[in-house]
Amino acid sequence: MTPEDIRLVLSAIAGIALSIALIVRGRLHPFVGLLCGAFTVGILAGIPLEETAKSVEKGAGAILGGTGLVVALGLGLGAMLQLSNGAAGLAHAALRVSGVKGAPWASLFTALLIGLPLFFETGLVLLLPIVASAAAALPKGMDDDESKLRLMLPALSGLSVVHALVPPHPGPLLAVNALGANLGLTLAYGLLIGIPTAIIAGPVLARFTARGVKLSPPLLAPETIDMATPSVGRALTAVLLPVVLIAAGQAVAIAPPAIAGGLEWLTWVSDPVVALLLANLFALPLLFGKRLGERRIQDSIWLEAMAPAGGILLAIGAGGALKQVLVTAGLSDMLVRLAGNGAISPLLLAWGVSVCIRLATGSATVATITTAGVMEGLVAASGVEPEWMVLAIGAGSLFFSHVNDPGFWLVKSYLGTDMPGTFRTWSIMETVVAVVGLLLVLAASSVL
Repeated sequence: MTPEDIRLVLSAIAGIALSIALIVRGRLHPFVGLLCGAFTVGILAGIPLEETAKSVEKGAGAILGGTGLVVALGLGLGAMLQLSNGAAGLAHAALRVSGVKGAPWASLFTALLIGLPLFFETGLVLLLPIVASAAAALPKGMDDDESKLRLMLPALSGLSVVHALVPPHPGPLLAVNALGANLGLTLAYGLLIGIPTAIIAGPVLARFTARGVKLSPPLLAPETIDMATPSVGRALTAVLLPVVLIAAGQAVAIAPPAIAGGLEWLTWVSDPVVALLLANLFALPLLFGKRLGERRIQDSIWLEAMAPAGGILLAIGAGGALKQVLVTAGLSDMLVRLAGNGAISPLLLAWGVSVCIRLATGSATVATITTAGVMEGLVAASGVEPEWMVLAIGAGSLFFSHVNDPGFWLVKSYLGTDMPGTFRTWSIMETVVAVVGLLLVLAASSVL
């Protein structure tokens, strides 16, 4: 490495370290902490202040311009499923069918299904209290804390995997756009990698990590509207519609011209924004029936959706700003040179960078956004298929959730674990997802 490379690396470390200090010690919102870190990187790397400011604006604008609608529409769909009890109906149906022995597996696959169109936090708010209620209702002799955790941890595993690896979640979707990956292939590969990863990190791992962990009553409960729960079929349609539309559009893109000619409209509706907008419009009558026009219901849906939207958008916008400053400073070019020398696998390098940013910022989405931005040049230079790069970055973005991750505290509150118990269950589970996900990406990319 040249002296300039060393200066760049030290500048990046200093900027990210300042972000950590401001977020964790200073209790500032990640939006402010990440912006301060971005300007620090630019100043220490020798970028003129005016150019640094332009990079910050460019990075934040690019992220918010392409993701803001996806975030808002995803939160809207999540709010509808929550307030109507549609997600609760799906979860209860799955747990009834599975029985006691199959309950951890039902918990896992329900989380994978419900988590497809929802943010991790929304899926957690929806699903974990339901699973906790099912755990509390376990037969006598199986209602101890270990049995309850073995039912709840698989749900967390499923939610985490789809959040990091499967579009149209914002992190993977942004990485797809940044790296020029194929959306349909990334979705298919994400499920191919994600399902076995979730099984290992969920039902299998919980057998070991749940031992000896004590639970207290959960602190939080989801908000709902007093109304008849929609049928399982209606709720399932609302959950799967955006995924089906996206997959259908990608299928048309690879179909023979004679078939694809009459289905061009599917290509249009497969755009994530259009797919989620249609899902929102169809979910209203599916989930609320004739009550969809009530002012109270409409106000509740969008208040529930928009309350977290501001914080999420600001945080990922600041993550985009930090990414752009790192790119402007030359970090992307430096990583291309390192990988070009054969010193390290591009996929492993992308995973490692994502891990570092995850540990530093506490946000899986920010880690994905930032890493994808600085890896853009590496994809072209190395010849690695961008779909696998997206998944390697997504896996790394989950590594070891700890106290600077808002999800850590949310999980702690819903599980009812103490600090050591949260580290032993949740933090270790996230680390296993990251490592197993990487190993499966490396294995699958060498075969497919």
